[in-house]
Amino acid sequence: MPAVPCSLLQPEALKARFAQPPVWQPEITRENFASDRPPAHAAVLVPIVMRGANASTPTVLLTRRAAHMNTHSGQIAFPGGKVDPEDSNMQATALREAHEEVGLEARHVQVIGELPVYVTGTSFWVTPVIGLVSPDFDLQPNPDEVADVFEVPLSFLMNPANHHRHAVDWQGAERQWFSMPYQENRMAANGDVQLVERFIWGATAGMLRNFYRFLAASPSL
Repeated sequence: MPAVPCSLLQPEALKARFAQPPVWQPEITRENFASDRPPAHAAVLVPIVMRGANASTPTVLLTRRAAHMNTHSGQIAFPGGKVDPEDSNMQATALREAHEEVGLEARHVQVIGELPVYVTGTSFWVTPVIGLVSPDFDLQPNPDEVADVFEVPLSFLMNPANHHRHAVDWQGAERQWFSMPYQENRMAANGDVQLVERFIWGATAGMLRNFYRFLAASPSL
């Protein structure tokens, strides 16, 4: 399958795609394993940071969850969480959670659309909310929830050459998932450049795979 052209990853092209969405189907709507937890509605923000001249090299902001979290501890994730009663809609949930987790203020985010609900094996019914983020933000990650924050080029994530499919026998059934390993060059405190592997997998990779399918679909006539 081809990569999404860079021209379709620019802010105006992304807004146009959500304004006139194609006829398409998400590849993954439900993970093929389940827990006994009661279902809970949740939302995540897919923050597309408009990096580069004229936002020509957008990135996706991701977090590494704190190791002591009850669910998905240590995993790569989008900012997000469960719906609160005071949230007016899924977009409000995603924006509130992004502010609580990493300090991203809503004034920096332009929401352009949503993707279909993704049901995790831990019984979260997750709505991915897509937002364009101006790069002049100052983050303040909450150490109780977030161990690290980093960015991955959107072009890398929207290239299926970087999508790896996995399958393993688990409790008598085959469990399948995607991963998108990314190697980041990060400046250490002593000034040295360190290579850090970001293993993006599970629900986060599944939602990104659906985002790829959405952007790669033929436009509606």
